[in-house]
Amino acid sequence: MILLIVMLLGLGFLIALPATWIVLRLSLRAGAFDSAPIEGQVKAAHRRIPNTGGIAIAIGMLLPMIVAAIGFSLLDPGSLPGVLEPMGEHLPGLRSMLPLGWTLIGCVLGLHVLGLIDDRRPMGPWLKLVIMLVPGLVFAVFFDTRLMTLLDGYVGGTWLSVIVTVLWFTAIINAMNFIDNMDGLSGGIATIAASMLLIATLLNGQWFVAAICALLSGSLIGFLVFNFPPAKIFMGDGGSLIIGLLLAFLTVRTTYTPLDDSTGGWYAVLMPVVILAVPLYDFVSVTLIRLYQGKSPFVGDMQHFSHRMRDRGLGARSTILVIYALTLATGISGLLMTRALPWQAVVLGVQVLALIGAIALFEYRSPIKRPEPSDG
Repeated sequence: MILLIVMLLGLGFLIALPATWIVLRLSLRAGAFDSAPIEGQVKAAHRRIPNTGGIAIAIGMLLPMIVAAIGFSLLDPGSLPGVLEPMGEHLPGLRSMLPLGWTLIGCVLGLHVLGLIDDRRPMGPWLKLVIMLVPGLVFAVFFDTRLMTLLDGYVGGTWLSVIVTVLWFTAIINAMNFIDNMDGLSGGIATIAASMLLIATLLNGQWFVAAICALLSGSLIGFLVFNFPPAKIFMGDGGSLIIGLLLAFLTVRTTYTPLDDSTGGWYAVLMPVVILAVPLYDFVSVTLIRLYQGKSPFVGDMQHFSHRMRDRGLGARSTILVIYALTLATGISGLLMTRALPWQAVVLGVQVLALIGAIALFEYRSPIKRPEPSDG
C-alpha cells in the first residue's frame, strides 16, 4: 500500500503540472487576471498574472479521487491486477469511506467554485465566511469527523466538539486564504504541512487519509513549478480555499497516536496546531492588528507576516524560504509529538512556543527597512 500511496503522490504531480501549464495559457488568452480590490482593501502592485492556478490544483486532486471512488464501487477484490493487488484486503474498508469521499469531493468543488467567483467578482467577506462554515458542519454532524471527541461523555460535550470542529475548519480555510499573499507562499506551506500529515498517516496505516495527503502534496508540487517566485500564475481563492478545507479535513481525520498506543499521549492531538503554527500565527496576528486599527479583519491589506518580514529588509525569495523553514521546523515538531513521551512533548511544545515568540520579538524589535519593489 505504501507503494500505491507514493504512486498517488506522483500522479497528483503529473496531472497538476501539465494542467497548470494549460490553465496558464488559456488564462493569458482570456485575460483572467486578478480582480480589482474591494472597498478598503489594499493589494500589492498589480501584475498581469492569471489567478486561476487553483483550477489545476483542483484537477490534480479531484480527478484521481473521482476515478478512485467509481473504481472502488466496481472493482472485485479478487481480480485486481499487479501493483493494485495489495489493495484487495483494504477494499471493503475503502468502500465504507465512499459516502465521506463523495461528500469531500462535493465540498471541495463547492468551495472551488466559490473561490473562482470571488476571483472574478469579489463578494463580501461575511457571505464568504458563512459559506465557509458549511463544510465543517457537514463533516462534524453527518460523518462524526470531529475534534475533541473525548468530551462526548459529558453533558453537552458532543455539541461543544461540533462547534470546535466547525471553528477549526473555518479558521484553517481562512488562514490558508490569508497567507496566500506572496508568490509560492501558501502552496509551499501547504505542501510541507500535507507531507507531515502524510508521514503520520503512513505510520498509522490510515490509507484513505494518506491517499488524500499524497494527492494534495503532489498536486501542490506540480503547481509550485509555475508559482515559485517570480510566479507565472497565482492559485487565487479558487486554490487557497480548497487547500484550507483539505488541510482542515486531514488534520481532523488523522490519528495522532500509534496503533499499539505504547507511546504518545493526549498531547499528540496538538499535532495539527503545531504543524500549522505558521499560518495560524499569520491569521491571528494580522487579525489582531486590523482590529486594533479599527479595520475589518476580513478586508485585505499589506500587513501579513510575510509583508512584515519584507518590511524588515528581507527580499521576496528570502522571505519565502525563511517561512518555509519555520513551517518545516514546526511540522517536524508536530510529527515527533505523536510518538513523544510526556517530557519530550513538553520540550517540543516549548520549542515551538519559543520559535513563535522569537518571531514576534524579532518583528517588534527590528526596525522597518522597506525593500525596493520586486516581483513577489
